[in-house]
Amino acid sequence: MTDITIGRLSSATGVKVETIRYYEKIGLMPDPPRTEGGQRVYSPDHQDRLAFIKRSRDLGFPITAVRSLLGLNDEPPSCGEVQAITMSHLETIKTKIADLKRLQKTLNAIVLDCEDGESPDCPIIHALSATASSK
Repeated sequence: MTDITIGRLSSATGVKVETIRYYEKIGLMPDPPRTEGGQRVYSPDHQDRLAFIKRSRDLGFPITAVRSLLGLNDEPPSCGEVQAITMSHLETIKTKIADLKRLQKTLNAIVLDCEDGESPDCPIIHALSATASSK
């Protein structure tokens, strides 16, 4: 593969042009060389790095963790450090899943309180109001 423009890099990776520029701005992606006309040109290494970032973000890793993973990827690999970052992220995901299950249970109970959806005195509104006033 030869060098490509930002638009082609975007198409090839599924990452929006604005996001690629953002990743450059925050240092996740190195600044690419530019043509005499000022157009960015990306190498296969840029595409590989962007694919790594995209996959990490798709798995829910926050930017700080992606930055750390990239740093470890750029150095001689340290599987233990990568595992620690991944385990921390996994614990965060488990907590979010537990929170979502509690939310689902609460919403199911609220919906069941609304017998036929025809009542002028909506129990869902009351439940939401009670929750808001109890905070």
